[in-house]
Parts: sequence; C-alpha cells; structure tokens
Amino acid sequence: MKRIVVALFILAALFVACCTHAAPDDPARIIVPPHSAAAVFSGGCFWCIQPPFDDAKGVLSTYVGYAGGNAQNPTYDEVSGGDTGHRESIEVFYDPTKISYKQLLDIFWRNINPIQTDGQFYDIGSQYTTAIYYSTPEEKREATGSLTALQNSAHFNAPIATKILPLDKFWPAEEHHQKYSQKNPAHYEAYHAGSGRDAYLQQTWGAK
Repeated sequence: MKRIVVALFILAALFVACCTHAAPDDPARIIVPPHSAAAVFSGGCFWCIQPPFDDAKGVLSTYVGYAGGNAQNPTYDEVSGGDTGHRESIEVFYDPTKISYKQLLDIFWRNINPIQTDGQFYDIGSQYTTAIYYSTPEEKREATGSLTALQNSAHFNAPIATKILPLDKFWPAEEHHQKYSQKNPAHYEAYHAGSGRDAYLQQTWGAK
C-alpha cells in the first residue's frame, strides 16, 4: 500500500511539473553581483538544474529563465508550448577567482543526460533540449573542448546532443519558478526522482 501511495504521489508531481501551465506572475528582476562573470546553460527543466549551481562554492547567484529563441519577453506558457525557440535555461553569476568556467561546465555535464536528443528525461520538446551558450571566444573554446572530452570518455556510447550556441539574450522566468526547490521542496524532490533524472545521474556518475 505504501508503494502505491508513493507511486501516485510521483505521478501527481510529474503531472504538474515543468510541462504544466503555471499561474502568471512577473519575471524575476536580475541583480548582477559586482565583479562577477556570467554563464548560461540549458539543462532541461530549470527547477532541477538550479540547485547544483547554487550549491557550488564561488557561485554568487542564479536565475532560471529562457534563452535561444526569437520572441521578446517570453512567458512560461509560451515557452512550454515549444513554439518560441527558447529553452528553459539558467544564468549563473560567479566569482572567477573562486570557481572557473571549466568547473561550471563540469557541474552542467554531471546534471544532464547529454546524449538525449528530444528533451531531458520525461520532459520532451525542444524547450527542454540541452545547450551551452557562450558570450566570448574563450567560453566557446572551453565549451567545445569539454564537449569533445566528454564524447571521448567512456561514459557514453552515443553522440553528445548538447548544442554550443552564441548567447543572444537571457530572459528571466517568472518569480515563482526561481529557487523552486526551496519554495516547494516536497514537490521538487518527487519530480526530480519521478522524472528519471535522479536515477540516471546516480547510475552515470555515482555519488559524486
């Protein structure tokens, strides 16, 4: 009986997860920390990609939002429809004297399925596909090098599907999506596990 209740809870969490329509609210206001650098990644459902970066020493702040599309001021409902060209993304502000861009890339790779072509885990659609957005030639070089190294590693037997793209603009998501794991921890944990992300990361990377 307990297993049935847990299964039903996970299914309910998936039903109202990133693929559902959210109540409208205003986009978050981005406050750029002084003396910081910024990096933008798309790793599927942005609820799940934010905590790993928040936990990293040297990361000053993070905001989830949208990148890669053409529409101005995109909303969650618009992006979740898959028609704007945007991906759910995260902008990471960090202190480059305490954490490097290369280390951020490592955090990114270890929290996604880089060979999945149609989304991430149970979230299917172009808005959930993975990407690294670069703002400088140096970021492009490092991102390309890290992708090549990952492709040549023994972890994967299929091509890396993650795109490396120039950053046009990052649009912050609505405020209630920010720090979702802190605002709704029970739902977040159920979704993270129920989506298949948790099991995949454990199988691929172990306890790291």
